[in-house]
Amino acid sequence: MGKIKLKIKKGATVKVVAGADKGKKGVVLAVSSRAMKIKVQGVRVQSHFDKKDGMKTLEGFMDYSNVALVEAAPAAKGKKTSAGKKKAASKTA
Repeated sequence: MGKIKLKIKKGATVKVVAGADKGKKGVVLAVSSRAMKIKVQGVRVQSHFDKKDGMKTLEGFMDYSNVALVEAAPAAKGKKTSAGKKKAASKTA
């Protein structure tokens, strides 16, 4: 099974519509299109103990269907868009 193209991208603002954090808004930190899960800043915060750094709080992945897009991610600056491949003119003699 291949990757699915998702409408929510990294950097977009979303609102949680289901689950324990319902009603919270945040920026998308990471997207896993294969598993259909996303990480949202300040949502589904989990504690993790690291020997080097001690206690850390990190965001966990949540299901893609539990969020609604509020504002799309800003467009990348200086990124060229391709107009598509042009078909080579067939040469008939």
